[in-house]
Amino acid sequence: MPEQFVVPQFIDAEDKILGPVTARQFIIMLVAFLTVAVLYKLVPFIWFLLLGVPIIIVGGVVAFVRINGQPFHYFILNLTQTFRKPQLRVWDKSLTTAEIKDLMKDVTPPPPPPPARKAPVSASKLAELSLVVNTGGVYKPE
Repeated sequence: MPEQFVVPQFIDAEDKILGPVTARQFIIMLVAFLTVAVLYKLVPFIWFLLLGVPIIIVGGVVAFVRINGQPFHYFILNLTQTFRKPQLRVWDKSLTTAEIKDLMKDVTPPPPPPPARKAPVSASKLAELSLVVNTGGVYKPE
């Protein structure tokens, strides 16, 4: 009999320290609140409001918002990597539009295909179809 092993599940779940708050969220919010406290002591009150409120909002977003199941800071890292080094390769054509038109003058387009012809529906077939529709499918033609 083969050995059985316990496969760990939910390995991406973070440990909770205060109710639903994880250690990462707690540290991010702690840094945001400490930064605001330092601002409160160092700058005038109007500057404290203008700088402190956005810091708390950004701290809350980074701590609690998840995009596609990933923490927000991973989303920001992926976004900056994509803008710095995109994986999409764009073809940089060397010919201008005028040069392409000059080259296309010599090429003749193929003739269009002939239109498809359907056989006309006979009157007896049309009568059978209308009978099937009128009877709700109870009548079955041969």
